[in-house]
Amino acid sequence: MPLKIEDYALIGDCHTAAMVGNDGSIDWLCLPRFDSPSMFGALLGDKDHGRWLVAPAGDVLETSRRYLEDTFILVTRWVTTTGEVEVTDFMPYGDRRADLIRQVRGISGSVEMTQELRIRFGYAEAMPWVRQQPGNDGHALVAAAGPDAIIVRGPKLSAVDHAHASHFVVDEGDTVDISLTWYPSHREPPPAPSAERGLKNTMRWWHDWAKSSDPSPEYREEVHRSLLVLRALTHEDTGGIVAAATTSLPEQFGGSRNWDYRYVWLRDASLTLHVLLDHGFRGEAPAWRGWLLRAVAGDPADIQIMYGPAGERSLIERELKSLPGYNGASPVRVGNDAFRQYQGDIFGEVMIALQAARQSGIAETEFSWPLQRALMSFLEENWQRPDNGIWEIRGPLRKFTHSRVMIWAAFDCAVRAVHEFGLDGPVERWESLRDQVHDEIEAHGFDSERNTYTQYYGGDGVDASLLQLSQVGYLDANDPRMLGTVAAIEQELLRDGLLLRYRTATEVDGLPPGEHPFLACSFWLVDQYARSGRLDDATALMDRLVAFRNDVGLLSEEYDIGNKRQAGNTPQALTHLALVKAADAIVAARSRIEGRMTVLDAQSTVLADTAGTQN
Repeated sequence: MPLKIEDYALIGDCHTAAMVGNDGSIDWLCLPRFDSPSMFGALLGDKDHGRWLVAPAGDVLETSRRYLEDTFILVTRWVTTTGEVEVTDFMPYGDRRADLIRQVRGISGSVEMTQELRIRFGYAEAMPWVRQQPGNDGHALVAAAGPDAIIVRGPKLSAVDHAHASHFVVDEGDTVDISLTWYPSHREPPPAPSAERGLKNTMRWWHDWAKSSDPSPEYREEVHRSLLVLRALTHEDTGGIVAAATTSLPEQFGGSRNWDYRYVWLRDASLTLHVLLDHGFRGEAPAWRGWLLRAVAGDPADIQIMYGPAGERSLIERELKSLPGYNGASPVRVGNDAFRQYQGDIFGEVMIALQAARQSGIAETEFSWPLQRALMSFLEENWQRPDNGIWEIRGPLRKFTHSRVMIWAAFDCAVRAVHEFGLDGPVERWESLRDQVHDEIEAHGFDSERNTYTQYYGGDGVDASLLQLSQVGYLDANDPRMLGTVAAIEQELLRDGLLLRYRTATEVDGLPPGEHPFLACSFWLVDQYARSGRLDDATALMDRLVAFRNDVGLLSEEYDIGNKRQAGNTPQALTHLALVKAADAIVAARSRIEGRMTVLDAQSTVLADTAGTQN
């Protein structure tokens, strides 16, 4: 049985990632890419679906873990009845290989360690052929099935009950290196990696990347770790930013809302780019823009809401029978049929991100602005289309108000690109369409009797995504219509102080009802509170939300309030980027207050001086 979601930590090499439990078991690993089939799948089943355990064999008195500063190098320390031991888990960066290294180090006393390796390639559909590998670099085990092969080097492993195991003793000062290397099964095994060199190079790379960050004056550690998470979910070669490292972790435990998030959503990637730019990471923009150009190249009518990490278009969804699901939550899905959906909001998110790139000083290329022109040409002809909305509704297509606002934002960004940056385009037509979209939203997406925007035209419910109306500049955060919408959202969607996305008990999404509060939405509420002057409410909610992070700073998609545990895929890019934006909004709100106080103090000084002169 897998651990709680928050008991897992991520390690990665910006090509893929592994989920490491606080018990020393790697229960999820897909090599060589985020979306490759798993070879350790216990996260979605049990140990017989694949895992790699390295942990003390005896009684454990205390367990703690941490990332080495500014990295995804994970150090787990166990205190046992006989001594202390550390395991450092990491995936070396920059060697153009698929390695995972587990370095065991004796801290004090003497600790017996156990290693258990259960290899199940292809989402646990393939039991590998395993053999001992002779050589001069110590003990090695080779396993192969179909296109996949790995070689594991370290203490000698022996076959035990469809697994391989070893026991070894680590004394104070001892270091035992264990490595796993994936390679195509038709090739020879690569040479052994150097643990020390890999550790040093990986640490240097993460430190070099992290030092470009503009630190946040508030929630500094939470923001910084979230930025690191966003980088860890970015594929180094392609620039694609995956939404999460996992698939099918349930939004409702035991329910069917289990989706594959190991792909690149235009929305999430665009928002991530915006956040990274806001915090000094300008180097990511050209890579992401290059990914976008490649992914959407061709007819704009073929644009998708999501792609594979390298821009793959076909993400056909299927249900696996080989994995029973997290604590039995089925189905387990790979692929995601949402790639077939039309979601009008993505045009706004993409144009906002590219506008942010321009504002940060990143010049357009000969292809980047023509691409945006092409997207806008498509939108000119299709802005009236109903869509599936931001939440990938699998019910009837509708005119979702959030989607319409993001279409407005797309035209607004195009207009500003012409006026502010001198780019060419039919600005008068874009201005006219922007105004038409605005008038339509006000006529059909706003309920004047209740003083709130609605989830979709003609509907009577609200949606947490409406909180983004002020974020994208559609209206001011203190506009009475926005404040009325916030009040309606608080009334309808707050559950024990956290926000649901929308009411799943309605007929909107075509799925069985029930899910937990969506963390990104609650961070959006923090943002709105801060923007509208409710700073105490913003900080109170923010403090509660950041307390849901696990011991190494990771957040998943949702939070189960009743059982006080994380839910959904993890770590979730949308959650972490929403955290960063919420912190930024609090910082900006406090700065505005301090600025007003400075002005008032200056005015008071002037008045006092004037009074003194008159006297």
